[in-house]
Amino acid sequence: MSTYYLSKERIEELKEELKDLTTNKRMEVAEKLKRAKEFGDLSENSEYNEAKDEQARLERRIMEVEDVLKNSELIKKSAKGEIVEIGSAVTVEKNGKEKINYIIVGSQEANPDEGKIS
Repeated sequence: MSTYYLSKERIEELKEELKDLTTNKRMEVAEKLKRAKEFGDLSENSEYNEAKDEQARLERRIMEVEDVLKNSELIKKSAKGEIVEIGSAVTVEKNGKEKINYIIVGSQEANPDEGKIS
């Protein structure tokens, strides 16, 4: 069991995603399965097979998001200091001139283009 270090914003995003997956997306997939069953013989029904595959992907994603939320730890912004840890904001100086700001986050949230590194 892993611990996922997430910001408050990311936790909220995942909660919204989970809500959408368990309500809207499940209904969409159920409707696709219903329509596909109407085409007849399920053993040779490509629409039905696609809908079942989509259902499996959806349920797998729901399980992933639930796992991350269940095992997440909220990142607390740390006070300025000399120790760099999750939640720290750091400034890196490049070539003695250019300064780049980063926030240290968990691996689930890392996105260097947004200045978030793990």
